[in-house]
Amino acid sequence: MDLRDATTEDVDDIRETARASLSASYGHALSAELIDGAVESWYDAETLADSLTDEGAVFVVAVEDGDVVGFVQSRLVERREPVGELDWLHVHPDHRGGGIGNALLRRAETELLELGAERLEGRVLAANEAGGEFYEGEGFSEIGEREVEIGGEEFPERVFARFPGGDGEQVLTEARVTDDGEQVYVAYDEAERASRAPFYATYADRERTERVGYVCGNCAGFAVNVDTMDRVQCSGCGNTRRASRWDAAW
Repeated sequence: MDLRDATTEDVDDIRETARASLSASYGHALSAELIDGAVESWYDAETLADSLTDEGAVFVVAVEDGDVVGFVQSRLVERREPVGELDWLHVHPDHRGGGIGNALLRRAETELLELGAERLEGRVLAANEAGGEFYEGEGFSEIGEREVEIGGEEFPERVFARFPGGDGEQVLTEARVTDDGEQVYVAYDEAERASRAPFYATYADRERTERVGYVCGNCAGFAVNVDTMDRVQCSGCGNTRRASRWDAAW
């Protein structure tokens, strides 16, 4: 099995691999018509060509005997911190179980880190339990859930993240400096689900003995407020966690 960058000549094989993989993983939740429509929309020649020419794109295919049997489509997104987004990772069902998915993930992760990614995010539809288990087995932590539109329909999608250090190890506590110049420590394994991205707990010390507040996972801002009903809201981007206590307004 060889890994190489995808080219426009791989369009047909990529579409076939995506269709077979989606059918195997989501056939119980998505209709065949919906899957076909998604593949035609996401992997037509023009869309694929645009993806390949994006400077922040990492699109790698796995090839066996001249045929594409898997691929990972990812990109570097500039937020307040650069994030490597793993949009899709597909392995043809006839070739699963041989480590192709792991190899594709490692290749994408290496290239995204080289581009400057400070965090990696992988997404998988909630209906694909095996996909979630794959990310968890690779050291990712689930940080939230969002809705994704496919063919005009909304489906829940789970979001996973890794915060790798320079040596590739998972970084769960990171030193950060707030806009006011205060040193805080962000606990990436203490996440609160919110409307746009999780809120992460912050502490005054690396040992996490003194809790400070939150940092917003959407804009990386520290202007996060908590009201008397435990509603958490970022004043910078509007990211919100609903109240955890009963409130007639909700």
